[in-house]
Amino acid sequence: METEKWVKDCSSPLQTHSITTAKEWSEEVSEQSLDSDDYESDDDLYYSKRLDPAEDGLNEDDVDMVDELSSTEYNEEEELSSPPPRERRRCSSAQAAQPTLAWKTGKDVDTAPPGVRFCPARTPGVQMSSTDTHTPLDLFKLFFSDRAVKTLCDYTNKQAAINIAKGCAYKWVDVGVHEFFNYIGLIFYMATIKLDEIKDYWQQDDIFSIPFPATVMTWDRYRFITRNVKMSNPHKDQENDNRKGTPAHDSLFQARPLLDTIRTACKAFYHPHKNLVMHDGLTATKGFKLFVLADAANGYAVDFAVYRRKSGFQTGEGLSYDSVMSLVSRPYLGSGYHLYTDSFYTSPKLFRDLQGQSFGACGLYREHRKNSPRSTSNALDKNSSKAAIRWIRDGPLVFVKWMDRKEVCVCSTIHAAYSGDKIQRWLKPKTGGSKPKLYPCPSSVVDYNKYAGGVEFPYQLIQYYTTQHKEMRWYRKLFLYFLDIAAMNAYTLHKELTAQRQQTTLTHKAFMEELMAELCGVSNKASHKRESCQHVPVPVASLRPDVSKRAASGRTTCLMCRIDGKKQSTPWKCKICDVALCLKLERNCFEKWHK
Repeated sequence: METEKWVKDCSSPLQTHSITTAKEWSEEVSEQSLDSDDYESDDDLYYSKRLDPAEDGLNEDDVDMVDELSSTEYNEEEELSSPPPRERRRCSSAQAAQPTLAWKTGKDVDTAPPGVRFCPARTPGVQMSSTDTHTPLDLFKLFFSDRAVKTLCDYTNKQAAINIAKGCAYKWVDVGVHEFFNYIGLIFYMATIKLDEIKDYWQQDDIFSIPFPATVMTWDRYRFITRNVKMSNPHKDQENDNRKGTPAHDSLFQARPLLDTIRTACKAFYHPHKNLVMHDGLTATKGFKLFVLADAANGYAVDFAVYRRKSGFQTGEGLSYDSVMSLVSRPYLGSGYHLYTDSFYTSPKLFRDLQGQSFGACGLYREHRKNSPRSTSNALDKNSSKAAIRWIRDGPLVFVKWMDRKEVCVCSTIHAAYSGDKIQRWLKPKTGGSKPKLYPCPSSVVDYNKYAGGVEFPYQLIQYYTTQHKEMRWYRKLFLYFLDIAAMNAYTLHKELTAQRQQTTLTHKAFMEELMAELCGVSNKASHKRESCQHVPVPVASLRPDVSKRAASGRTTCLMCRIDGKKQSTPWKCKICDVALCLKLERNCFEKWHK
């Protein structure tokens, strides 16, 4: 009932549907977003018209555009419409003029602004029954459902047909849902076992050979699927390209269907706790960047947005402002949340606007950020003592400086300047040894380290088993990142559900291995054992007991013939690869497979 109420409260075209569970709602949205041929960009981050730099309020003190993604050259019309450099410098000085305020010390009393009551739109946590058991594959399919993968297969097959029509010389057999899941399983397998090149996983002629990938699919088949993977209807790509330079053009058209599906699933099956963190999900590459809104309690990716360099800004406040405001949604989240940001996002303008929507905020800030205090009266300097505190309050904003190994600058709308908190540091006297010592520390710094630092660990785990590898096309790079997000969120749901049932939680490594095995259709416990170092033919009747009746009778379809578009049965299989292969004088698929 909570999910039904939440769906009705959110402004969405789905309000007329009768949906009672998060899973049904996610599948409904997935069907609409994936099966539609016309996609329009409704994300706040993507706009085709770039505003004038002068109208954006950019000046020498503004660092909203310091990130390399937002440093874009303006065209001639924009340059002609901009004021002369000298005039712009005068405007900058006028904007920077602020009342001179002296920095106060930690001994001065400060009062935090009144807090906003925490009223989430749904009960925080997993929006699933804790009594049901879920395998790693079940949790992964919440984000990559059979319906979503079926649509991916349709688009991939269409792209393959287009490439063949252009003269690509390879044989193509339409990929199905089961085989596409096998393909994803191999991607996770390669994320677990790292080799220099992908083709090395199919090498069978040396002591470093890895036999498992060849038992799932051939190297050529994997390569052809990778070449044709498509997340949008390829017949509609040209129509979108023809709209370039107009508001109707969607710069993320080739990723939009799956992007919307994953975002919908992330929000449907989990509701975040009070503290949120904004961070970069993927480093700048291939012309795009990802921004992720995560739960500080466990690192769950609540929502994310993709920015491309060719996109402009709607508000003129900069990329850092727009990325946060596009993800922090009061109809979905509720009110009273606390958002923690790093120095790229933090600005007085952003924090005031968040407070206007009943969201608190805290984060590191850059001193030369627009409207930040620049007073030097009683400020910290290189001679200041360790743990010295300085602060200035500007309405709901408090700007705090704290001397650690270097100066730490924090802005907050939810903390007082200093509340008596202390932290422990270990000293190393010249006489040797070490001893602890307590130092005063602003509460804003303590909470920032607690919440913003806590979300770093889950994303460090992603780097151990990331699917990212060299890709030439940006949308394929995004496809791999969607796999990372789905796997990480699935593992977070697994930890939350097992904690509710008071069961043992799998380690991240064990979870990924089990997920990979289930995707490939094999048992992780009954791994492929090498009884000999040679690949020899054996009767196919010795296949696993879960095979078809025809296989149990002694014959089954040759895998190599099926890839070539033929249907030839054979009584033989490879003992190690466990793959049915022809072994005849006129057709030796056994030899062809192992080459």
